[in-house]
Amino acid sequence: GEAGVKGNKGNYGFPGLKGQKGSKGDTCENGTKGDKGDRGDAGDPGVDGEQGDKGEKGDTGEKGYCGEPGGRGAKGEERGEGGTKGEKGSKGEMGVEGIQGVDGKQGEKGERGSKGEKGDLGPAGVMGPSGPKGVSGSKGGRGAPGKKGSRGAKGARGDTIKLLRSAFSAGLSKPFPPPNVPIRFDKILYNDQEDYNPSTGKFNCSVPGVYVFAYHLTVRGRPARLSLVARSRKVAKARETLYGQEIDQASFLTILKLSAGDQVWLEVARDWNGVYVSAEDDSIFTGFLLY
Repeated sequence: GEAGVKGNKGNYGFPGLKGQKGSKGDTCENGTKGDKGDRGDAGDPGVDGEQGDKGEKGDTGEKGYCGEPGGRGAKGEERGEGGTKGEKGSKGEMGVEGIQGVDGKQGEKGERGSKGEKGDLGPAGVMGPSGPKGVSGSKGGRGAPGKKGSRGAKGARGDTIKLLRSAFSAGLSKPFPPPNVPIRFDKILYNDQEDYNPSTGKFNCSVPGVYVFAYHLTVRGRPARLSLVARSRKVAKARETLYGQEIDQASFLTILKLSAGDQVWLEVARDWNGVYVSAEDDSIFTGFLLY
Protein backbone atom coordinates (compact mmCIF):
# COMPACT_ATOMS: atom_id res chain seq x y z
CA GLY A 1 0.00 0.00 0.00
CA GLU A 2 1.00 3.66 -0.23
CA ALA A 3 2.86 5.33 2.55
CA GLY A 4 0.58 6.52 5.34
CA VAL A 5 0.38 10.03 6.72
CA LYS A 6 3.27 10.99 8.89
CA GLY A 7 2.39 10.55 12.52
CA ASN A 8 3.10 12.94 15.37
CA LYS A 9 6.52 12.91 16.81
CA GLY A 10 6.74 10.48 19.70
CA ASN A 11 8.72 10.74 22.91
CA TYR A 12 12.37 9.95 22.85
CA GLY A 13 13.08 6.36 23.95
CA PHE A 14 15.77 5.32 26.32
CA PRO A 15 19.17 4.87 24.61
CA GLY A 16 19.97 1.25 23.75
CA LEU A 17 23.18 -0.55 24.59
CA LYS A 18 26.02 -0.08 22.18
CA GLY A 19 26.50 -3.14 20.00
CA GLN A 20 29.82 -4.75 19.17
CA LYS A 21 31.61 -3.67 16.07
CA GLY A 22 31.39 -6.26 13.32
CA SER A 23 34.28 -7.30 11.12
CA LYS A 24 34.59 -5.77 7.72
CA GLY A 25 33.72 -8.04 4.84
CA ASP A 26 35.62 -8.48 1.62
CA THR A 27 35.02 -6.08 -1.09
CA CYS A 28 33.45 -7.49 -4.21
CA GLU A 29 34.53 -5.48 -7.12
CA ASN A 30 32.86 -7.14 -10.10
CA GLY A 31 30.03 -9.04 -8.54
CA THR A 32 26.56 -8.82 -10.02
CA LYS A 33 23.54 -8.14 -7.98
CA GLY A 34 21.71 -11.34 -7.24
CA ASP A 35 17.99 -11.87 -7.33
CA LYS A 36 16.02 -10.77 -4.41
CA GLY A 37 15.68 -13.63 -2.02
CA ASP A 38 12.61 -14.73 -0.21
CA ARG A 39 11.66 -12.86 2.90
CA GLY A 40 13.11 -14.66 5.84
CA ASP A 41 11.43 -15.28 9.07
CA ALA A 42 11.37 -12.47 11.44
CA GLY A 43 14.25 -12.68 13.74
CA ASP A 44 14.41 -11.69 17.31
CA PRO A 45 14.62 -8.03 17.74
CA GLY A 46 18.16 -6.92 18.14
CA VAL A 47 19.50 -4.37 20.50
CA ASP A 48 19.01 -0.86 19.29
CA GLY A 49 22.12 0.40 17.68
CA GLU A 50 23.27 3.91 17.18
CA GLN A 51 21.33 5.91 14.75
CA GLY A 52 22.99 5.67 11.39
CA ASP A 53 22.97 8.10 8.53
CA LYS A 54 19.79 8.44 6.59
CA GLY A 55 19.83 5.91 3.77
CA GLU A 56 18.26 6.09 0.41
CA LYS A 57 14.55 5.56 0.11
CA GLY A 58 13.91 1.91 -0.45
CA ASP A 59 11.19 0.25 -2.43
CA THR A 60 7.82 0.13 -0.85
CA GLY A 61 7.45 -3.13 0.96
CA GLU A 62 4.41 -5.22 1.33
CA LYS A 63 1.99 -4.47 4.07
CA GLY A 64 3.01 -6.22 7.25
CA TYR A 65 0.83 -8.06 9.67
CA CYS A 66 -0.86 -6.00 12.37
CA GLY A 67 1.08 -6.45 15.54
CA GLU A 68 -0.29 -6.59 19.03
CA PRO A 69 -1.13 -3.25 20.58
CA GLY A 70 1.71 -1.85 22.56
CA GLY A 71 1.44 -0.48 26.05
CA ARG A 72 0.49 3.11 26.81
CA GLY A 73 3.33 5.40 25.96
CA ALA A 74 4.54 8.29 28.04
CA LYS A 75 2.79 11.65 27.80
CA GLY A 76 3.99 13.62 24.82
CA GLU A 77 5.70 16.94 25.29
CA GLU A 78 3.59 18.83 22.76
CA ARG A 79 -0.19 19.14 23.03
CA GLY A 80 -2.04 17.57 20.15
CA GLU A 81 -4.59 19.34 17.99
CA GLY A 82 -8.15 19.50 19.31
CA GLY A 83 -10.45 16.79 18.04
CA THR A 84 -13.97 17.29 16.70
CA LYS A 85 -16.89 17.45 19.17
CA GLY A 86 -18.48 14.09 19.62
CA GLU A 87 -22.23 13.42 19.26
CA LYS A 88 -24.47 13.78 22.31
CA GLY A 89 -24.87 10.52 24.09
CA SER A 90 -28.27 9.00 24.93
CA LYS A 91 -29.89 9.79 28.30
CA GLY A 92 -28.96 7.26 30.93
CA GLU A 93 -31.49 5.33 32.95
CA MET A 94 -32.77 6.79 36.23
CA GLY A 95 -30.76 5.63 39.19
CA VAL A 96 -32.10 4.05 42.33
CA GLU A 97 -33.76 6.48 44.80
CA GLY A 98 -31.25 7.66 47.34
CA ILE A 99 -31.59 7.69 51.09
CA GLN A 100 -33.49 10.66 52.57
CA GLY A 101 -31.07 13.22 53.91
CA VAL A 102 -31.04 14.86 57.32
CA ASP A 103 -33.16 18.04 57.78
CA GLY A 104 -31.12 21.15 57.08
CA LYS A 105 -30.65 24.13 59.41
CA GLN A 106 -33.05 27.11 59.26
CA GLY A 107 -31.91 29.58 56.60
CA GLU A 108 -31.22 33.29 57.13
CA LYS A 109 -34.09 35.87 57.03
CA GLY A 110 -34.87 36.85 53.44
CA GLU A 111 -35.12 40.43 52.09
CA ARG A 112 -38.38 42.36 52.46
CA GLY A 113 -40.72 41.76 49.52
CA SER A 114 -42.54 44.45 47.45
CA LYS A 115 -45.72 46.07 48.82
CA GLY A 116 -48.81 44.00 48.13
CA GLU A 117 -52.10 45.26 46.63
CA LYS A 118 -54.64 47.05 48.84
CA GLY A 119 -56.84 44.60 50.70
CA ASP A 120 -60.63 44.65 50.92
CA LEU A 121 -62.24 47.16 53.29
CA GLY A 122 -62.70 45.67 56.73
CA PRO A 123 -65.84 45.96 58.86
CA ALA A 124 -66.58 49.34 60.47
CA GLY A 125 -64.96 49.78 63.86
CA VAL A 126 -66.53 51.13 67.03
CA MET A 127 -67.01 54.94 66.94
CA GLY A 128 -64.28 56.65 68.93
CA PRO A 129 -64.67 59.66 71.25
CA SER A 130 -65.02 63.16 69.70
CA GLY A 131 -61.70 64.82 69.00
CA PRO A 132 -60.75 68.42 69.89
CA LYS A 133 -62.15 71.29 67.77
CA GLY A 134 -60.02 71.88 64.69
CA VAL A 135 -58.62 75.17 63.39
CA SER A 136 -61.06 77.25 61.32
CA GLY A 137 -60.62 76.59 57.60
CA SER A 138 -60.23 79.19 54.86
CA LYS A 139 -63.31 80.88 53.41
CA GLY A 140 -64.95 78.71 50.77
CA GLY A 141 -65.97 79.83 47.31
CA ARG A 142 -69.29 81.47 46.63
CA GLY A 143 -72.11 78.96 46.29
CA ALA A 144 -74.71 78.77 43.57
CA PRO A 145 -77.61 81.29 43.75
CA GLY A 146 -80.42 80.16 46.00
CA LYS A 147 -84.02 79.72 44.96
CA LYS A 148 -86.22 82.79 44.64
CA GLY A 149 -87.79 83.65 47.95
CA SER A 150 -91.46 84.36 48.57
CA ARG A 151 -92.79 87.81 47.82
CA GLY A 152 -92.43 90.25 50.68
CA ALA A 153 -95.10 92.50 52.15
CA LYS A 154 -96.11 95.58 50.21
CA GLY A 155 -94.03 98.58 51.19
CA ALA A 156 -95.25 102.02 52.13
CA ARG A 157 -96.20 104.37 49.33
CA GLY A 158 -93.32 106.57 48.26
CA ASP A 159 -93.31 110.23 47.38
CA THR A 160 -94.72 111.02 43.95
CA ILE A 161 -92.18 112.64 41.65
CA LYS A 162 -93.66 115.32 39.48
CA LEU A 163 -92.73 114.77 35.86
CA LEU A 164 -91.55 117.88 34.07
CA ARG A 165 -93.29 118.49 30.77
CA SER A 166 -93.03 121.10 28.03
CA ALA A 167 -94.50 120.81 24.52
CA PHE A 168 -96.39 122.76 21.90
CA SER A 169 -97.66 122.53 18.33
CA ALA A 170 -99.22 125.46 16.44
CA GLY A 171 -100.29 126.19 12.87
CA LEU A 172 -100.32 129.30 10.66
CA SER A 173 -103.71 130.88 9.95
CA LYS A 174 -102.64 133.31 7.16
CA PRO A 175 -100.26 132.74 4.22
CA PHE A 176 -97.09 134.71 3.44
CA PRO A 177 -96.13 135.99 6.91
CA PRO A 178 -93.97 139.18 7.21
CA PRO A 179 -90.19 138.60 6.76
CA ASN A 180 -87.33 138.95 9.29
CA VAL A 181 -89.59 138.75 12.33
CA PRO A 182 -90.90 135.73 14.29
CA ILE A 183 -93.63 133.93 12.37
CA ARG A 184 -96.76 133.94 14.54
CA PHE A 185 -98.24 130.43 14.43
CA ASP A 186 -101.55 131.41 16.02
CA LYS A 187 -103.57 128.26 15.38
CA ILE A 188 -102.91 126.28 18.61
CA LEU A 189 -102.92 122.47 18.34
CA TYR A 190 -101.31 121.76 21.74
CA ASN A 191 -99.95 124.13 24.38
CA ASP A 192 -100.96 122.82 27.84
CA GLN A 193 -97.89 124.28 29.62
CA GLU A 194 -98.34 127.58 27.70
CA ASP A 195 -94.59 127.78 27.05
CA TYR A 196 -95.39 128.93 23.49
CA ASN A 197 -96.78 132.45 22.99
CA PRO A 198 -98.99 132.67 19.86
CA SER A 199 -99.04 136.47 20.07
CA THR A 200 -95.26 136.74 19.60
CA GLY A 201 -94.59 133.41 17.82
CA LYS A 202 -91.83 132.61 20.37
CA PHE A 203 -91.29 129.53 22.55
CA ASN A 204 -90.13 130.40 26.09
CA CYS A 205 -88.06 127.68 27.85
CA SER A 206 -89.27 127.11 31.44
CA VAL A 207 -87.69 123.64 31.97
CA PRO A 208 -83.98 123.43 31.12
CA GLY A 209 -83.07 120.36 29.06
CA VAL A 210 -82.83 118.89 25.58
CA TYR A 211 -85.61 119.80 23.13
CA VAL A 212 -86.78 118.65 19.72
CA PHE A 213 -87.99 121.33 17.24
CA ALA A 214 -89.57 120.64 13.86
CA TYR A 215 -91.63 122.30 11.20
CA HIS A 216 -93.71 121.16 8.22
CA LEU A 217 -94.53 124.04 5.89
CA THR A 218 -96.48 124.36 2.64
CA VAL A 219 -94.69 126.47 -0.03
CA ARG A 220 -96.51 127.94 -3.03
CA GLY A 221 -95.78 130.37 -5.91
CA ARG A 222 -92.41 131.65 -4.71
CA PRO A 223 -89.25 130.35 -2.94
CA ALA A 224 -89.03 130.08 0.86
CA ARG A 225 -85.89 130.66 2.95
CA LEU A 226 -86.39 129.77 6.63
CA SER A 227 -84.24 130.15 9.73
CA LEU A 228 -84.60 128.57 13.18
CA VAL A 229 -83.58 131.20 15.76
CA ALA A 230 -82.51 130.28 19.33
CA ARG A 231 -81.17 132.78 21.88
CA SER A 232 -81.36 135.47 19.14
CA ARG A 233 -79.03 133.48 16.86
CA LYS A 234 -79.86 131.63 13.65
CA VAL A 235 -78.83 128.06 14.52
CA ALA A 236 -80.28 126.32 11.42
CA LYS A 237 -81.19 127.46 7.88
CA ALA A 238 -83.06 125.87 4.97
CA ARG A 239 -84.71 126.89 1.71
CA GLU A 240 -87.24 125.64 -0.85
CA THR A 241 -86.95 126.93 -4.44
CA LEU A 242 -90.31 127.15 -6.17
CA TYR A 243 -91.85 129.33 -8.93
CA GLY A 244 -95.22 129.80 -10.64
CA GLN A 245 -98.29 128.17 -9.16
CA GLU A 246 -96.50 125.04 -7.98
CA ILE A 247 -97.08 123.75 -4.40
CA ASP A 248 -94.48 121.87 -2.33
CA GLN A 249 -93.70 121.02 1.31
CA ALA A 250 -90.63 121.89 3.38
CA SER A 251 -89.77 119.85 6.48
CA PHE A 252 -87.05 120.19 9.13
CA LEU A 253 -86.11 118.65 12.52
CA THR A 254 -83.29 119.32 14.98
CA ILE A 255 -82.32 118.89 18.67
CA LEU A 256 -81.27 121.84 20.88
CA LYS A 257 -80.09 122.09 24.47
CA LEU A 258 -81.79 125.02 26.22
CA SER A 259 -81.54 126.80 29.53
CA ALA A 260 -84.44 128.36 31.41
CA GLY A 261 -85.43 131.68 29.77
CA ASP A 262 -84.10 130.82 26.28
CA GLN A 263 -86.46 131.64 23.37
CA VAL A 264 -86.87 129.83 20.03
CA TRP A 265 -88.83 130.92 16.90
CA LEU A 266 -88.99 130.72 13.08
CA GLU A 267 -88.27 133.53 10.56
CA VAL A 268 -88.69 133.88 6.79
CA ALA A 269 -86.37 136.05 4.63
CA ARG A 270 -87.45 138.97 2.42
CA ASP A 271 -88.31 138.04 -1.19
CA TRP A 272 -88.21 134.39 -0.13
CA ASN A 273 -91.58 134.31 1.54
CA GLY A 274 -93.47 131.46 -0.04
CA VAL A 275 -94.91 130.02 3.22
CA TYR A 276 -98.54 129.20 2.46
CA VAL A 277 -101.75 127.98 4.16
CA SER A 278 -105.26 127.27 2.94
CA ALA A 279 -108.24 125.17 3.81
CA GLU A 280 -106.41 122.21 2.23
CA ASP A 281 -102.82 122.97 3.29
CA ASP A 282 -101.24 123.64 6.72
CA SER A 283 -97.92 125.04 7.92
CA ILE A 284 -97.06 123.83 11.46
CA PHE A 285 -94.29 124.60 14.03
CA THR A 286 -93.70 122.01 16.83
CA GLY A 287 -91.39 121.67 19.87
CA PHE A 288 -91.17 119.36 22.97
CA LEU A 289 -88.87 118.44 25.89
CA LEU A 290 -86.91 115.24 25.15
CA TYR A 291 -85.31 114.90 28.60
